Amino acid sequence: MAGGRNSTAITKFILVGFSDFPKLKLLLFVVFLGIYLSTVLWNLGLIVLIRIDPHLHTPMYFFLSNLSFLDFWYISSTTPKMLSGFFQKPKSISFMGCVMQYFFFSSLGLAECCLLAAMAYDRYAAICNPLLYTAIMSPSLCVQMVVGAYITGLFGSLIQLCAILQLHFCGPNVINHFFCNLPQLLVLSCSETFPLQVLKFVIAVIFGVASVLVILISYAYIVITIQKISSVDSRVKAFNTCVSHLTAVSLFYGSGFFVYMHPSSDHSQGYDKMTSIFYTVVIPMLNPLIYSLRNKDIKDALKRCKKKCFSHCHG
Repeated sequence: MAGGRNSTAITKFILVGFSDFPKLKLLLFVVFLGIYLSTVLWNLGLIVLIRIDPHLHTPMYFFLSNLSFLDFWYISSTTPKMLSGFFQKPKSISFMGCVMQYFFFSSLGLAECCLLAAMAYDRYAAICNPLLYTAIMSPSLCVQMVVGAYITGLFGSLIQLCAILQLHFCGPNVINHFFCNLPQLLVLSCSETFPLQVLKFVIAVIFGVASVLVILISYAYIVITIQKISSVDSRVKAFNTCVSHLTAVSLFYGSGFFVYMHPSSDHSQGYDKMTSIFYTVVIPMLNPLIYSLRNKDIKDALKRCKKKCFSHCHG
């Protein structure tokens, strides 16, 4: 133990969750369950649609199917435990379960940072180099970028996992959150946490700043290219292919930076929790909608799928 204290090591944590609102327990459970089921249905449905429709076998939709895959596991890393906590007393989670929850949550979040950057590069190639787009975004490169995003996310989270396992927890063991997030774990540790805080900041800078830089540079070239297009309709069409991605990026990074880049305090914990709901629960639900509602290719694929199902059922 840090400081030479002889204290009993913590074997489990208590997740406070939303116990501040006991009268709203049932309502919150129904709302979050509905969001979770909708997210699972929409993301898996989008993956299947992209998989079965040959017209969607392009780099853009390959990346989108992987974004849906990440979002499915991203929300599944926190929400099922949160839902069970509404009716569990005490709302406990084992030490290793808590650490592994953060590991998977962090891995998926870091991988999504990389994937959003890859999707920005894909839009850059499509708009700035349309004649060479197929050659630039070859199937092998797309696979390498996606696999690289997954491996990089796992590696970044694994470094944090090894550092967390070096910490000692001797009490208290109450986490004022609905899942095991690193800032809350650091507050409860009896060890010196400054090195891990520095590590967390470095990883946030490497993944956050690097991916945002790729996105900004890609869109800087895109804006320059769009300005050179003489036809207004062509400009609008080119810009519309980027709107969904820009919206997803703004939501993901906006909420993430609010939580991780501002100093924590007792007064801000409630705001942190509400913001965390947004980027852990709401955004994975919104992403498939953002990419589908204004997307003609997805709508046409849905029509073809419905037509095919109708012909099979009445054949």
